[in-house]
Amino acid sequence: MKTRQVRSAECGVWSALLLLALFVQAARAGEVEPDAKPQAAVAAVSHVGFTVSDMDRSVAFFTKVLEFEKVSEREVHGDAYERLTGVFGMRARIVRLRLGDEQIELTEYLTSGGRPIPPDSRSNDRWFQHIAIVTTDMEKAYARLREHKVKHASTGPQRLPDWNPNAGGIEAFYFHDPDGHVLEISQFPRGKGDARWAKATALFPGIDHTAIVVADTDASLKFYRDTLGLTIAGGSENHGIEQERLNNVFGARLRIITLKAERGMGVELLEYLAPTTGKPFPKDTKSSDLWHWQVVMTSPDLDRTAARLRAAKAPFVSTGIISLTADREHRKAASLVRDPDGHAVQIELND
Repeated sequence: MKTRQVRSAECGVWSALLLLALFVQAARAGEVEPDAKPQAAVAAVSHVGFTVSDMDRSVAFFTKVLEFEKVSEREVHGDAYERLTGVFGMRARIVRLRLGDEQIELTEYLTSGGRPIPPDSRSNDRWFQHIAIVTTDMEKAYARLREHKVKHASTGPQRLPDWNPNAGGIEAFYFHDPDGHVLEISQFPRGKGDARWAKATALFPGIDHTAIVVADTDASLKFYRDTLGLTIAGGSENHGIEQERLNNVFGARLRIITLKAERGMGVELLEYLAPTTGKPFPKDTKSSDLWHWQVVMTSPDLDRTAARLRAAKAPFVSTGIISLTADREHRKAASLVRDPDGHAVQIELND
């Protein structure tokens, strides 16, 4: 009797081991993927770009006032860039600037110049976008901006209240560059923001994120998280007099979600729960218009990413995946699309 029980137990063990071996074999063959995390469509937020009207003036502003370093300059034109940007007859001057580990790209259209930023723009309009430049000393940074007579977008630097667990203690200030783009300087207290900001010594050590106003956070998450593969890194709901004065919007109450790729700066979604009077993104926007910004992300498989974007019915600005082989120094392929609110996202093939 005992022998039969032992044999039965042995059979059960061998059966379990056989099933496990078959399961592992199938998994290795790609037939079974236990708890497999799908590969993200994008690997990094490479940089943020926007259109300027006078390159020399903008470069002087960013390098002298905000301590950016010029990395490169080139001039582009021709069929490939027309199909990428959707601007026919374009010729553009492009300058790359670095601050710490992050970069921005300024584009001046030498032909086919676009329209200026609307003078009545507000922080809750859907074309609103900015970059948050980190500072290690808000008082000194604000004094630097005042010395250079920057135009305020906030009434002054604001310290977010301690009752807000995720944002309390952060100091921030909005201001304008020479073209009217909104920029932000932010100082993070210990325990908030990227850990590297606590170790920084430069007045302006880098860029924490780019922020965009969205009409519906859930719709934007379907685009940035579900389609492109960014992950949620944090969030908060901000309101009160400090937030109102920061955004210069009376009664401002915001739902804020921060998204991250594996590498690069964050992408922050700003949904105004109140007021809901922000103007929609102009449907006739072109890359040459001065309110045009683009978040540039890199992908290990551009065809696969483009297919995911087409399946999500994202509107393409480009005529397809554009090969920029004419620019030998920046040999790559890219495509430009718009998110649910109209913000531009350029996807480039990993170098």
